[in-house]
Amino acid sequence: MPTPALLVVAHGSRDPRHAATVGALVDRVRALRPDLRAGTAFLEFGTPSVRSALERLSADGVRDVVALPLLLTRAFHARTDIPAALADAPAALRVRRAAVLGPDPLLVAALERRLAEAGLRRSERASTGIVLAAAGSTDPEANAAIAAIAREWRRSTGWCAVRPAFASGPLPRTVDVVRALRADGVPRVAVAPYVVAPGRLSERIAVQAAGADLLAPVLGAAPELARLLLRRWADAVTAVPDQDLSSGRDHSVTLHA
Repeated sequence: MPTPALLVVAHGSRDPRHAATVGALVDRVRALRPDLRAGTAFLEFGTPSVRSALERLSADGVRDVVALPLLLTRAFHARTDIPAALADAPAALRVRRAAVLGPDPLLVAALERRLAEAGLRRSERASTGIVLAAAGSTDPEANAAIAAIAREWRRSTGWCAVRPAFASGPLPRTVDVVRALRADGVPRVAVAPYVVAPGRLSERIAVQAAGADLLAPVLGAAPELARLLLRRWADAVTAVPDQDLSSGRDHSVTLHA
């Protein structure tokens, strides 16, 4: 049987760095799996659209594709926008929907990588508080998942503190958590953006991180993310070989690492 293609579906941004970062991440996936056809599509502000990407795959003779949301939580875009976009797929194309990226230990490993690249040393863990700066959502479940990641990250790695913050939606904001950590006497504060690609939200996080000692880069094309994309693709192929979203029905399967 032909290997199902991979279509990475990103939200999109007016910031050109967003599409460039998504492209670099998918290039890393291709380097890991040269036999796998992998492409990108965007819900907004980028090309190709999801519909155009699916039509191109179908026109090229692809009959089986895994659509992978480039999202860190299973919030509104994952539950509503992406299923709606995939429902418009060509009838000849079988579309399976993979799980969102988070939570997963590989994401924490990518966060650790970015902090180290920004200059934070392992010897500083006991004196450093981390602000896990996420996008934020209107979905309480998605925000609770970020808080849970922060608790587990601190428990498993030994940072002085790890606390969540949100660029939009619920409080607290990054600036609030930086101040709270200072007020608690934490000697050093670092901000770790829990964001895949640059854009409006990452810029908002950067502005609010001005009072921190260190701001890590976004996750970007980290090798851990590329491995995670391939894991989600493989899980979807193995778990739901007959999934078909072209009828408009929601057959999504949530897979947990």
